[in-house]
Amino acid sequence: MTASRRDVLRGAALTGVAAGAGALGACAEKPDRTGAAGEGPIDDGVTVRAVEQAEKLQGIAFTPDERAMMLEQLEGKLEALAALRAIDMPNTLAPALTFDPVLPGKSVGAQKNELKLEPRAPRQLPSSDADIAYASVAEQGAWLRAGAITSADLTELYLARIARFDTRLHAYITVTPQIARAQAAAADEDFAEGRDRGPLHGIPYGLKDLADTKGVLTTWGATPFKDRIPDSDAEVVKKLRRAGAVLLGKTSCGAIAYGDQWFAERTRNPWNLEEGSSGSSAGSASAVAAGLCSFAIGTETLGSIVSPSERCGTTGLRPTFGRVSRAGFMALCWSLDKVGPICRTVEDTALALSELNGYDADDPATARVGFAYDAGLDVAGMTVGYVPALFDEGDGVDKKALEAMERLGVTLKEFPWPDFDFQSLVEIVRVEAAAAFSELTLSGRDDELVWQEPRAWPNTWRAARFISAVDYVQIDRLRRKLMVELSEAFEGFDALIGPHYAGGALLAANATGHPQLALRAGFAQRANRTRFRNPEEAEGAPTQRVPRGISLWGDLFQEGKIIALGRALEARLNVADERPPGF
Repeated sequence: MTASRRDVLRGAALTGVAAGAGALGACAEKPDRTGAAGEGPIDDGVTVRAVEQAEKLQGIAFTPDERAMMLEQLEGKLEALAALRAIDMPNTLAPALTFDPVLPGKSVGAQKNELKLEPRAPRQLPSSDADIAYASVAEQGAWLRAGAITSADLTELYLARIARFDTRLHAYITVTPQIARAQAAAADEDFAEGRDRGPLHGIPYGLKDLADTKGVLTTWGATPFKDRIPDSDAEVVKKLRRAGAVLLGKTSCGAIAYGDQWFAERTRNPWNLEEGSSGSSAGSASAVAAGLCSFAIGTETLGSIVSPSERCGTTGLRPTFGRVSRAGFMALCWSLDKVGPICRTVEDTALALSELNGYDADDPATARVGFAYDAGLDVAGMTVGYVPALFDEGDGVDKKALEAMERLGVTLKEFPWPDFDFQSLVEIVRVEAAAAFSELTLSGRDDELVWQEPRAWPNTWRAARFISAVDYVQIDRLRRKLMVELSEAFEGFDALIGPHYAGGALLAANATGHPQLALRAGFAQRANRTRFRNPEEAEGAPTQRVPRGISLWGDLFQEGKIIALGRALEARLNVADERPPGF
């Protein structure tokens, strides 16, 4: 970024009002004040010609007289915006408006906080460390309670695997062995004295490096914040500590929650080390897939749990918007950000969510809704929707998953998918992220980010400044239209099954706040993929056998249903236990 551009961005605030590149250029040029009515400039820089050029970026057209009439107001807006930009607004300062996924007149059925698991005796503790590392949270918890293994031993097992394998994966930014050992020792003391804090007690986990940890680096995966050390813990960190879970370290994330590249490193997919693990919960998915933790915490704004879970073959649960507190997490997009677990089995997501769920006064978007999961729920009585056109965009793995779903005895019905173009909703992320990191753009520090391409944050943040406030409100109204149609579509359905990304389903459900469960459904041969999932186009490119997944969506706050359904589907497909070679 050049010094002159920085000066223009600091000094001119016409962007997003009626401005464009022409307006910014005109502000910098300081033209002559000749001033024929409707033609010349007034005061210091807003000209009729600047307004005319800006119209092209807004897709609108005014008359010469209309342009002349607004000049004085535009100068005033520049002054007001310059004053606004002088106010310090840290990332923790949220907008006054808070998104609520529940429509007016609609209600969410009451749920008790209840976790019903099937009683089963634990199998004998395996002799292989790898077999122990890859066991489910539920099974590890049973071993801990039976005294077959201690939390300290389980923690040391994972710390050793991180030391051995993470130089190849780059799944952790910061490992916290001292914290892990202290928390494991506390868990063992609890068990010895008969205290049981719940399903995550003594279980080691990885935490996405967007969550604040007191006195421990929390870098957001981005060079401008690589030395950032917070002085308090995120609410999720506090909850997991109270639950007795053991923090192994901070898992990597794409810089500012985008992609799988952080600083100079790229987190790798354990199934194919030549490609990244996708993002932005890159390290969380990679670490879970490679057996470097029992489970991990991820976040999603627009695919950041689902995408790396697909790439790495993990199970990712993006909960309903508002179910889990974001307090103490980096804010990217206040009306879309969500926190959820990444696990190796479907049922483990229920164990994790049972401890993450809950209202938090520090996050005004959180809901007062309990979380209930019943392993004995009869899924054969469920009605599951599908959209034939979405499966037309999928592959053989997707179709086999649909067939397996039908064999569970559910009632399969065609789902009335909203039939209109809602792709402009992606601008919600771009605009809110541009606001959240406005200081990087205006100061020129966006140049410090490693990834500098047209689709990278620095460029999309700059472009977002040319989305007008009027059009952003229209986008929000379109979002409400989608919320209404998807709410009506879910009436009479317990779940929807489909390919993760087909038909814009990932965007739609994120925008409306509906939960999504991504689970492994099979395997496919794929050429190396980029952060945008597309295989290399080179003819005859070598391929690797990698996992493929399928998604289940539920109605708002109905995660219990899709987890029960996903668990039954996982058992039917019988592909979840296979491990990446070499780990």
